[in-house]
Amino acid sequence: MPQIKIRGIETDTIRQVSKIMLDELSILIQSPRSDFTLEVIHSTFILDEEVVQGYPFIEVAWFDRGQEIQDQVAQAISRIINQAGYPSVDIMFTVLDRVRYYENGEHF
Repeated sequence: MPQIKIRGIETDTIRQVSKIMLDELSILIQSPRSDFTLEVIHSTFILDEEVVQGYPFIEVAWFDRGQEIQDQVAQAISRIINQAGYPSVDIMFTVLDRVRYYENGEHF
C-alpha cells in the first residue's frame, strides 16, 4: 500500500529504476510489489518569475513501520536516485492512520 509520489525527477528515469526500487522496497517492508503505487507528478517549479529545474522530492505515504525500516527505505531510495544521476533528493514520510484509510468502504 505504500504510495510513492515523485517530483522533480524525469519520468523516464523513474521508469528505468522502478524495478530495482520496488524489488528492494518490497523486501525491506515485507510487502508484495503489487501493493506499491509509484507515481511521477509533473510539476512546474518557479523562482524569480522564471521556470527552473525542480528539486528531486519524494513522498512516501504508508502505515508506520518503525524508525529502523523507515531509515532503511530512505537510504535505499536515496541510493537508487543518486545512482540514476540525481546527487541529492529529499524524502518525506507521511504516516497514514489505519482507521482513516479506506479501501472499498472498509478501513484497515
